[in-house]
Amino acid sequence: MYRQHRVGKEGEELARTFLERRGFEILVNNWRYGALELDIIAHKDEVLHVVEVKTLRQQSAGLPEESVNRAKFQHLQRAAEAFMQLYPRWTQLQFDIVAVTIEPQGGNEILLIEDVYY
Repeated sequence: MYRQHRVGKEGEELARTFLERRGFEILVNNWRYGALELDIIAHKDEVLHVVEVKTLRQQSAGLPEESVNRAKFQHLQRAAEAFMQLYPRWTQLQFDIVAVTIEPQGGNEILLIEDVYY
């Protein structure tokens, strides 16, 4: 479990840098509300972005974004609703996925999938 956690944290760090370079302002990392958690909450152009980060060590293990299923998306929706109730400034919400594949020989593949709905 420790290795998987470490890979996830590395992916989140890469995702934050990737988003910042594209003009996103990161508001919160790993926001928790009870049992609910959001990996990254950011904004760009007055839109609040809830970003789920999925990271894998090698592409041969599948695509990282494939692990966001209906149950996970419902979890993200509940967490986003809680965040928006606590911070009502935000009126526009978008769900995004950042898929990170870390290759052992170096180089990373990072894909932003915007405006996701399940």
